[in-house]
Order: sequence, then C-alpha cells, then structure tokens
Amino acid sequence: MIRVVLADDEDLIRGALAALLDLEPDLEVVAQCSNGAEALRAVREHAPDIAVFDLEMPELDGVQAAQRLAGRLPIVLVTRHARPGVLKRALAAGIRGFVPKTTPASRLAVILRDVHGGARYIDPEIAASALTGDACPLTDRELELLGHTLQGGTIATIAAAVHLAPGTVRNYLSAAMTKLGVETRHEAARRAWEEGWI
Repeated sequence: MIRVVLADDEDLIRGALAALLDLEPDLEVVAQCSNGAEALRAVREHAPDIAVFDLEMPELDGVQAAQRLAGRLPIVLVTRHARPGVLKRALAAGIRGFVPKTTPASRLAVILRDVHGGARYIDPEIAASALTGDACPLTDRELELLGHTLQGGTIATIAAAVHLAPGTVRNYLSAAMTKLGVETRHEAARRAWEEGWI
C-alpha cells in the first residue's frame, strides 16, 4: 500500500481527489491538509510514502514545503497555473513530479506509482513551457524583496524583515524594475510572479 499525504487549500478539490485516490487498490490517503504548514506536520506524523502538494497554498507553498522536507520523501506538485520559472524552482527543491490540476485522477494514480517507484514525471506541456520561458535576470536578493512586495510589504516593513536599510531596499527594487522594464515595484513583483521566479 502506498501511503499518501495530500495538501491543497481548495476543500472541494482536495476532498474529491482524496476520495478518487482512495478508490485505487494500492493507494491510501493518510492525511489531508489545507496549507503547507499542516502538510509538513502531517508528513512528520504519518511518515507517508509520497506526498501530493498544491503549488499555491497558504503559509508555505508546495515548493517551500518541499524545500523544508529536503528529500525526505518523493513529492508530486499539482498546479492550476504552470508558469515557466516554477518548474525550475520545483526541480531545484527536489520535486519528483509536476502535473496540472487538469490531470485525471486515474492518470495521477499511475504517476504516483511511478514516482514512488523512483521515476520522475514532468507534464510535457509544462516542460515545453519551461524550456521556452525567459531566463530570470534578477538576483536572489531582488527576488526576495519582490516576494515581500507581492505580499503587500511596504519599504519599511520589507527593510525590517530582511534587516536592510530602507534606502538599500529601494535600490534593489529599483534595479529589479529597470531590469524588467516596468515603472513600479508592484509591476515588477507581478511580472516575477507571472514568470514563476517567485
């Protein structure tokens, strides 16, 4: 029996997927979670064989949760929005599978078996999109600050969170705006999110 932890913040999707996977003779959903922090606790508590994480969840997204687990178990990421840069971040975090939410449950069951057996699965359309996507021109620090901007941070709160002077934060964000050819830090943050860089 392959024991699965399933994390998705959309209750209806999570419940339906869990019910469908439980119909498979060799799969058992041992925990359902609505955010990344719960998913980490469930993995530690239940010691599953594999995890299925939604990319976009509160508290920790699927990639961040995978990074915290650091190769502890195979993880398959499901997403509604397959932005090009996300695949690169996911692979760097050790994700073993990457599938769109449009994948039928029966196909996902096959993918889970394969990934549990040591294979890797990347949806072909997501892979093609990632290969044709633009390379990220931003530094890690610029991406970090844009991530805070995307979450609604002001210059002052961002500076306090990352232990930099407000002027230094402005300089980094200005550099990011210039590289991306946009006029505001919010536009830069949105563009970085759309590309999957943050």
